[in-house]
Amino acid sequence: MNAQDMNLMQVLGMQNEIVQKAIPDDERIWVPQAPGVHFRPLMMNTVTGGWFNLLRVRKSGVLSRHRHPMAVYGLVLKGSWRYLEHDWVAEEGGFVYEPPGEVHTLVVDEGVDEMITMFNVNGAMLYLDDKGDTVGYEDVFTKINMCRAHYEEIGLGTQFIDQFVR
Repeated sequence: MNAQDMNLMQVLGMQNEIVQKAIPDDERIWVPQAPGVHFRPLMMNTVTGGWFNLLRVRKSGVLSRHRHPMAVYGLVLKGSWRYLEHDWVAEEGGFVYEPPGEVHTLVVDEGVDEMITMFNVNGAMLYLDDKGDTVGYEDVFTKINMCRAHYEEIGLGTQFIDQFVR
């Protein structure tokens, strides 16, 4: 795309497309979220308040208990995971729909060396304690801030995330 086309797109309020290799060759692109847990931003939509990312887990056990005020969609690319509240296992190639408001506790079982799932999160994630009280949250803006801090720390610069922000 040339500069004239990009200027026209900006005048019309259109966004540039994103075409990236989803699972990057550069390990630095993965943003640490917790020990053994990283995410790779694919698109951060500040207009609708949602995001697409890959969640990569290289440990077993409970990741988090949480709920979402809006729907979440997932596609398991590698490994498997489950929710304590359900009797199904999300396996490689599986599609997951999470209805708004449902509480669930994400678990990666022993024997799963690596789990990677693409999630489309709309709205926010509300982290819950054992009683169901909210103890933290993430939204598109906190995710962007996590990315900025990580990319600055590793030398890619705070602006590196900007290519994924819409």
